[in-house]
Amino acid sequence: MTQSKRLVACPTCKNLVEYSLQNAFRPFCSKRCQMIDLGAWANEDYAIPAVAKDDNLPDELTQ
Repeated sequence: MTQSKRLVACPTCKNLVEYSLQNAFRPFCSKRCQMIDLGAWANEDYAIPAVAKDDNLPDELTQ
């Protein structure tokens, strides 16, 4: 059985790169792009949205 190469766009530079175990930086194309992305997280450029908690409600009602 022949397996086709799965190509994905690098999240940082958008170049196509093979997504495989041989690519140590997957889904990135290089260590540089991987570190740029890590720096963006460390700089808080990315954030996971959170819902503000209403302090007037008991804890069991805020979930």
